[in-house]
Amino acid sequence: MSDAGRFDPPVGVLSALARRSLVAGAVGATLSIVGLIVDRDQFFQSYLTGWILWVSIALGCLSILMIDHLAGGRWGLMMRRPMEAGASTLPFLALMMTPLLFGMQSLYSWARPEVVAADALLQHKEPYLNLGGFALRTAIYFAVWSIFALTLTRLSHRQDIGSDDSAEIAQRMRTLAAPGLGLLALAATFASIDWMMSLDPHWFSSLYGVYFLGGIGVSGFAFLILVATLLGDHPPLRGVLTRTQIHDYGKFLLAFVMLWSYFALSQLLIIWSANLPEEIGWYLERVRGGWEWMSIAIGLLHFALPFVILLSADIKKNARRLALVALLLLVMRWVDLYWQVAPTFEHHLTLHWLDLTTVVAVGGLWLWLFFRLLARQPMLPPNAPRLEEILDK
Repeated sequence: MSDAGRFDPPVGVLSALARRSLVAGAVGATLSIVGLIVDRDQFFQSYLTGWILWVSIALGCLSILMIDHLAGGRWGLMMRRPMEAGASTLPFLALMMTPLLFGMQSLYSWARPEVVAADALLQHKEPYLNLGGFALRTAIYFAVWSIFALTLTRLSHRQDIGSDDSAEIAQRMRTLAAPGLGLLALAATFASIDWMMSLDPHWFSSLYGVYFLGGIGVSGFAFLILVATLLGDHPPLRGVLTRTQIHDYGKFLLAFVMLWSYFALSQLLIIWSANLPEEIGWYLERVRGGWEWMSIAIGLLHFALPFVILLSADIKKNARRLALVALLLLVMRWVDLYWQVAPTFEHHLTLHWLDLTTVVAVGGLWLWLFFRLLARQPMLPPNAPRLEEILDK
């Protein structure tokens, strides 16, 4: 541990990034509050999309962290601290969900008693789709995610101190990650149904949960690639984070782009070919009224273009070029979520200024916390098994 200082984070860089994020978040929050006063319903619709985007990024960090503990490898060790910092923000995102609890009737038809009273199907679903159950399930989702995230992070920090056997702690984290990954996927599946699919309570899809999970993977790796590019030029990652690891991140990103596309296309083909009235209506709303152009953009910019670009090994090994692809995919993650949420309320394609301010508000505050958490611990886990062996290669 005498040379552990060489793994210290670039505090100056992270502090500057945190300050800028806080300013952006404060400006976005101020404008969003004005929007809440001006157009209450639009505020909640916009806030839901922006909030889910950052939740998916945090869940992406947690899921990749668990995969790292299960699989091992240099790629995960280099980005373990950003993954832990991102996952540790989940309790904060649970708190940021509070505004939505005051806008339930603006978002969900099943939350309005007069609508439920006139709809036999909603009455049948009422034992599940009700305000109390929604709030309780959401609390359970975040409790499960937060317990695993904070426990894995705490064990990792204990490993840094070196008070316990490093290999034993690594095994405990691996043992915890195995059921944790399954529970994360299960909770995220139910969360996607509660938060987004129930916006149209007459529609259902058995693939919607895995469709959301695929998006989590894309969000997580795209964000980590941006962080790696941002910090790769600063000690201690400078000279340590090599083209090999960048190439690995690019391959993972390509894999999750293909996985997300497979789930999205499978859902579309099954519903479109069956042509059942209770299923096809969800897609019909998204192929007319201008929404068809957003549908085409998602197909081209969320799959086709990134897929073709990421086939190139040279691009996957170039951090800055790969970062541009990752940034495009993060933008398209928001577009995809917006495409899922907004047509429920607007039959014609519209973009409101609150759509931008809410995602900046939540994102700015989230990034402020993320950079502050990242600055508190060594950028590389100094006592992780095989660290020195990996660094010497």
